[in-house]
Amino acid sequence: MSFNTLGLGKALVENVTKQGYVSPTDIQSRAIPVVLKQQDVVAIAHTGTGKTASFTLPIIELLSNNEPESALAAGQIRALIIAPTRELAAQVLANIDTYQQHINLRSVAVYGGVRIEPQLEALTNGVDILVATPGRLIDLYNRQAINFDALQILVLDEADRMLDLGFIDDIKHIQTCLPKKRQTLMFSATFSKAIKALAQTMLHQPTFIDVATGQNPTKNIKQQLYVVDKARKHEMLLYLLKHNNWRQVLVFCRTKRGADNLVLELAQANIKAESIHANRSQHARTMALDGFRDGSLRVLVATDIAARGIDIDDLPCVINVDLPYVAADYVHRIGRTGRAGSQGIAISFFSEDEIKPLTAIERLISKTFKRETLTGFSLTPSSKVKDDDDEYGNFEPHPVTKPVTKPRRRSLSDRPPKRRRK
Repeated sequence: MSFNTLGLGKALVENVTKQGYVSPTDIQSRAIPVVLKQQDVVAIAHTGTGKTASFTLPIIELLSNNEPESALAAGQIRALIIAPTRELAAQVLANIDTYQQHINLRSVAVYGGVRIEPQLEALTNGVDILVATPGRLIDLYNRQAINFDALQILVLDEADRMLDLGFIDDIKHIQTCLPKKRQTLMFSATFSKAIKALAQTMLHQPTFIDVATGQNPTKNIKQQLYVVDKARKHEMLLYLLKHNNWRQVLVFCRTKRGADNLVLELAQANIKAESIHANRSQHARTMALDGFRDGSLRVLVATDIAARGIDIDDLPCVINVDLPYVAADYVHRIGRTGRAGSQGIAISFFSEDEIKPLTAIERLISKTFKRETLTGFSLTPSSKVKDDDDEYGNFEPHPVTKPVTKPRRRSLSDRPPKRRRK
């Protein structure tokens, strides 16, 4: 099967072919014709299967073939794609820009972490395709910078991730602002009860496409687990980086502080690295991603906020310095490698205080890891250490008993002297 057989126009097929894509993936071949028929769709597909093109290509085709009778008014949009993170929104827009070359459509991405004024300006003449994160979308709507009157298509990308990040109330609020007559597409890596309930309220008689059930999303990834003292994790990472010729390595840490500290240690070892997490400005995050993509950075250190949205061609290796709190995030992390049929490697470090997340991961992927020990990194007796501050604040890997002490009552001498009134 080729892209010519899916109902896409000549110009669009040529743009796709220029990117080196010869034949559509399973999700693309099944979803694109249905979207072109303007039916609602619920699509379940693992990361790295080409799902972004599954909705962006037919949206471009539909909008280019159905030009509005008059110019769009200020703030009007014809297609809205909602993504959970800034990185994913930027990545979706980059794909759209690539596919719509020489096609007269205007596309814009809006998200937080950057100045809102340029985004307000970009919306003044209306846009054909708007890619947005929920928070910034609501902010712009409240400023009356967005008008949904001309909306034809709504896409919820990574719907399960949006629910994980607590955007359900935002999504429901956005839904109340949209025209009831529209085409709605929902793409998700999983089909949980929450996703099913959301689909029932937002879509009308959708076509259900599932290319995830029965497939192993990690089949092209060699997974290894190294047992190591928690205090020596960074040392082990440096050892692996120096003894392997990986041109690029995506490293995941549990905490923002841990990611920044690791970058400093890598710099001291003359390894170019940057961190990407929620506390970094959008400009800094974009610069780090761009540097990683163009090869000027060998190592990108990320927290789970970046597990979805980082799309690097042929990324050879992912290393989990810390195991994630949520088992599903393990799959999303390592899914950055081994994409589109290529082979990848995922290495995880495991210390004794991570038995709960490891057990949850093994249960999820139906795999028991072989506990390996790297030469020179044998465990020391009683290596349990209390965890760092965590990014979510809701997980305790092992019980920690602390003595209970009552706060000392201040004596009169502890108190600051009262000011005399003049």
